[in-house]
Amino acid sequence: MSRDPGHLPAFGGTEPGGPPAGLPRQRRGTTPQMRGRYPDYDVLAETSHWDEATRRVVLDRVERVPPIRFFDEAEAATLGAFCDVVLAQDAEPRIPVLAMVDEKLAERRGEGYRHADMPSDRETWREVARMLDAAAAAEGAESFATAGREAQLRIVQRFSEGELAWEGCPVDKAWGVAMRDLLGAFYSHPWAWNEIGFGGPAYPRGYARLGAGQREHWESPPQFERDPVRDVDERGLE
Repeated sequence: MSRDPGHLPAFGGTEPGGPPAGLPRQRRGTTPQMRGRYPDYDVLAETSHWDEATRRVVLDRVERVPPIRFFDEAEAATLGAFCDVVLAQDAEPRIPVLAMVDEKLAERRGEGYRHADMPSDRETWREVARMLDAAAAAEGAESFATAGREAQLRIVQRFSEGELAWEGCPVDKAWGVAMRDLLGAFYSHPWAWNEIGFGGPAYPRGYARLGAGQREHWESPPQFERDPVRDVDERGLE
């Protein structure tokens, strides 16, 4: 029996699937859905400290959304809805994670390994799309993309626990492949860095806290209105 999807973040802070309630609106820079614990932090204010090659690579992630080339239209709709659920991207601005994964698959940029009982990552992703649509059909929906939010959450919950019945490859390992690619794409993007207060590329400046009264090696150090460690602990999210 699957658990209730209460371990997923809550949309709007009240229902499973979105960010916790009470997070401030972003005032500087961009975060997913313009919410986060560092409302006045923008990692892109640091670009002058980066070398040209680093700056070019990072800014490309912000300025260019790759076109969908690998997935077909139906697969893209299903997997786009799946990305929104598992990453709690319930509103714009969204990090274009599916487009980033699609580009990786279209260009055959793999990890250099796979489980012996798994197909290629390209075929695994197609199987994930097929499996999600099959699970949605079992709940009376035309596809995962058109299923209601509660149905989507139930399906994702069962997928995460390896409880979906399907043939093609081990479902728990398919979940691992999907999460590896989605989280890798999400946390490579500067908007996610703003959300978590990450300082961006360390080269060539590096990081240092020089002590009281001395300037940190940080043009605009992250500030937060609520302590993120205490907030996560109080919410019981660990």
